[in-house]
Amino acid sequence: MLIGIIANITKEKVLDVVSSFLTKLKKNNVDYLLTQSLTEENGKLRIKLDEDFVIDDKEVYEKCDVIISIGGDGTMLATAYNAQFYDKPVLGVNLGKLGFLAEVNIDQIDKVIEDLIIGNYKIEERIIISGDFLDYKSEKIYAINDIVIDKGGWPKMIELTVWIDGEYVTTLSADGLIIATPIGSTGYSISVGGPIVSPKTDVITIAPISPHSLTVRPLVLPANQEILIKADSLHTAIQVNCDGQRSYSFPPPMEIKIKKSDRPLKLIHTSLTTYFETLRNKLMWGIDLRNKRK
Repeated sequence: MLIGIIANITKEKVLDVVSSFLTKLKKNNVDYLLTQSLTEENGKLRIKLDEDFVIDDKEVYEKCDVIISIGGDGTMLATAYNAQFYDKPVLGVNLGKLGFLAEVNIDQIDKVIEDLIIGNYKIEERIIISGDFLDYKSEKIYAINDIVIDKGGWPKMIELTVWIDGEYVTTLSADGLIIATPIGSTGYSISVGGPIVSPKTDVITIAPISPHSLTVRPLVLPANQEILIKADSLHTAIQVNCDGQRSYSFPPPMEIKIKKSDRPLKLIHTSLTTYFETLRNKLMWGIDLRNKRK
């Protein structure tokens, strides 16, 4: 097994964590490759390793059997976004504040290495959504968590019209819409009242951002349906962002078709945690603080 390591070098003590991790991999005779982000601008290594192990990011995704993301949820999202193009499974190691997407914490790394060596893990598939902009020459976009259409720098609401499989659904005034995967249901979507959706389900959710109506509620749709959204504004631009990491701006009216991608995301799942355990521990879901019972 060849392991690719992606690390967020902006995290405190991340280089110490990576160095310790690599020492453990060497001890267990596990091969690995590192990205160039672990080198300084002059080519000098930040950590003491042979230069042969440090290669271009693209090569890491191409050559490795498993990609390990060391950082927070943002690092995990960026790593997963790149890995899905190469059909490579990803495992997240959390060094961030929440670490909801990361499978394990850094203090569990010995067990992770053991499980990887003996094959004690599952590769589970999660849906990704894609977006095509109509009437604009722009690349297809992909999102692990969500595609968000919003008013950008405009202080007023925008008008949003939604069609599903060609059928008109509604026209509403709001700050925007969040179209989320099951993974993304516990991200931005949950903060605007969207539902928590098991990551194993094959659905897409639509949640309005501050709608100017008490009757507009989130929708849960089968993932095989195509969503068409038209956004109009008196402002000069409509903003679209993917996973809070890749942002696009278009003059209104803007139309986008969103659907389930043909390519899934592959995640490594170990026996160290479960989804509902993560919900309880990370988001305090279902915990009655009055009784301090889970």
